[in-house]
Amino acid sequence: MLRIHDTRTRQVEQLGPARAMRMYSCGPTVYRYAHVGNLRSQLLSDLIRRVLERQRVRMVVCQNITDVGHLTDSDPRDTEREGAQPRDKVLAAAEAEGRSALELARFYEDAYKRDTSALNLRPPEHMPRASESIDLMIELIAKLIEQKNAYALPDGSVYFDATSFPAYGEISGNRLDALAPLDPDPRKRFHADWALWKPSTGELSWESPWGRGFPGWHVECSAMSLHYLGDRIDLHTAGSDLRFPHHEDERAQSDSAAGHEVVRHWVHGAHVLFEGRKMAKSTGNAVLLSDVTGTGMDPLAVRLAFMEHRYRQPLNLTWDTLHAADRTVRRWRARVADWSESPSAPMAADHVRRAEEALSDDLDTPAALRVLRELERDESVAPGAKFESFLHLDQVLALDLATEIGRPRTLPPGAAELLEERGRARAADDWTESDRLRALLADLGVQVRDTPDGQEW
Repeated sequence: MLRIHDTRTRQVEQLGPARAMRMYSCGPTVYRYAHVGNLRSQLLSDLIRRVLERQRVRMVVCQNITDVGHLTDSDPRDTEREGAQPRDKVLAAAEAEGRSALELARFYEDAYKRDTSALNLRPPEHMPRASESIDLMIELIAKLIEQKNAYALPDGSVYFDATSFPAYGEISGNRLDALAPLDPDPRKRFHADWALWKPSTGELSWESPWGRGFPGWHVECSAMSLHYLGDRIDLHTAGSDLRFPHHEDERAQSDSAAGHEVVRHWVHGAHVLFEGRKMAKSTGNAVLLSDVTGTGMDPLAVRLAFMEHRYRQPLNLTWDTLHAADRTVRRWRARVADWSESPSAPMAADHVRRAEEALSDDLDTPAALRVLRELERDESVAPGAKFESFLHLDQVLALDLATEIGRPRTLPPGAAELLEERGRARAADDWTESDRLRALLADLGVQVRDTPDGQEW
């Protein structure tokens, strides 16, 4: 059974045994394109799901679409309340792009779904939009007020009483008494209380018992996860940047409403740099999946490049690592196609066992990939066994390794020139150069055989 690192307990814990599990995965805020760093945390939940399903666990997954309530940093242009106030990210982006908030949100939601599909991320069973789940949030907020976990102010603001949840901080390690105030409202009972509902009459606003307004970001995930998965959730995944305050606040809300610990395991993936710099729109270093595919690379090169590092390790992605991953994906597809023409044979049991054990050991994808590379080079294993083994493991790796089977072979860019160069090297008896060119061709996924009639590929 899969063992996974639990952020709250700070140790690797075994999941199950269970026949079914429920997982909540924090989804995107749809006000811009997702960069590849955003997509890494979604790969985390996909790998968890695929490993568990291979272990005969039925998974039910919910991932939210945040299209309201996720606020920017304070914006001095906002004068609705005293002082500089944050603005809704979707509203701010819609204003900048000259379209309605929901039109913008649907546009970027569709783009996100195309990206996740291109990375072979399985769609969740439930994908609720925050804007279509307002009633769930109002119901939850009302319950928290009734239980004295939250309180309403005369202007229609509702705040969660942080002191009503003594276990606050177990995910991030933050202590309530050490937190700086995130909202300057002097009417809060405690400086670290956070908003569940904010008054507004703007485009993204709804009627509520406390007046017209919109929900706070944190309450959205609590309301949707409790509704779609119930109050016993096995796994909650996201990037490490959401540990605080989002997940601390979400846990406090959900647990207070349910009266017990709702999420059994909190799992977080590490951040991504690109060429050594933080990946963010504000830094001009936000690399999109379309930027990668625009160079001619396969989108699954990104998936493989992510898996070359363990999900809890910070990753410095570079163009060189992406090109190397692209060459590996194409080479493995070509070899699987070659092996498919050999007699079938049972899987290479030892290699498969070791790869599956690595995947079950806190998603040690680098170790699993090393086993595959070892198997690829192992001449003692029959081609048919390699074929069966690679396709079996690809059910988790999801690199589409079977796509070249039965297709007419075409040379990748640059391969024809290398073949010609190698032909000249062999004619000149330059075997060192011939071997070097063979290796370069292999990196492109082209296997070369030398015959009495010359080289064949």
